[in-house]
Amino acid sequence: MDLSLSFFLGQLAANPLLLLAVLLTLGVILVNGWTDAPNAIATCVVTRCMPAGAAILMAAFFNFLGVFLMSLINATVAETITKMVNFGDNSYEAIVALSAALFAIVVWATLAWVFGIPTSESHALIAGLTGGAIALHGGLAGVNGNEWVKVFYGMAISVLLGFGLGWLVCRGVVAVFRRVSRKRTEPFFRGAQIFGAASMAFMHGAQDGQKFMGVIILSIFLVNGKNPQEMSSVNTGDLIWLMLLCSIVMGLGTMIGGKKIIKSVGMDMVKLEKYQGFSADLAASIALLFSSVFGIPVSTTHAKTTSIMGVGAVKRLSAINFSVVKEMVLTWILTFPGCGLIGFLMTKLFMWIF
Repeated sequence: MDLSLSFFLGQLAANPLLLLAVLLTLGVILVNGWTDAPNAIATCVVTRCMPAGAAILMAAFFNFLGVFLMSLINATVAETITKMVNFGDNSYEAIVALSAALFAIVVWATLAWVFGIPTSESHALIAGLTGGAIALHGGLAGVNGNEWVKVFYGMAISVLLGFGLGWLVCRGVVAVFRRVSRKRTEPFFRGAQIFGAASMAFMHGAQDGQKFMGVIILSIFLVNGKNPQEMSSVNTGDLIWLMLLCSIVMGLGTMIGGKKIIKSVGMDMVKLEKYQGFSADLAASIALLFSSVFGIPVSTTHAKTTSIMGVGAVKRLSAINFSVVKEMVLTWILTFPGCGLIGFLMTKLFMWIF
């Protein structure tokens, strides 16, 4: 199927519902930029290796590279999102339900941002789409259980790998530099921290950028009555415009509200030094790379926050601010039923309105 920019613009002009779905998806990406993307650069900023403005620009650039290169290597994360739910054969009802689900995600993520809690946009996306499909079919017939299983794999992988690798990498760094004075390691870890933040931004684009690309592609497939199972036939070269669009909007979102999340993740949870920030970024990047290569959609927030916890645990468990961790865990637990319910209700409302 042709997914070039010229074809896409023609589709937008001819189909107002597609325009609505795309605008809502861009809204979700914008919200992701101010709730999820700051996780990639939080440690780099709070350890004063880079000013926030420069870090945000760096994040936007490496987000794009992550989307672009990982889409060329393995685009199965995007494919998983398109196949997770089935909105049925009626293209009009399908695009209305998709738009309602996306609106629900924006509402949920905005509420999380107001309270400064780094919610998982990945899980909100999955929950909102699932709630919309359930509302449309009146049951679980529209939910693809085989793809949903990958969500649970992703939850376990991101948490266990994030914490475990955070602990291991930090222990390794401490062992390697145990005989070197703190003053002599300062320049090295300043550069290493910037490298780690760039790696995290790259992997954030590889994971979350692909998910949102998958939603826009799903929208185009639905309005044209195409089966999302055919996504593997899409030419990646036709999607460079979409990769640029996603990374630019994500960068704008980070500039709008990123500082609040940076404070919550990088300062409130654990007081980090430069070598700890580098360890957390490297550990989270490895966890995300593993998941992306195997096509498993995971939460970049889970990977980063648990890696920070693992780094904090190297010194002592009391170094972790468990009140902040408790808030995050509670938000993660509520995301699936909460955003799913909003997606269900919004779909019913949108179907009634439209």
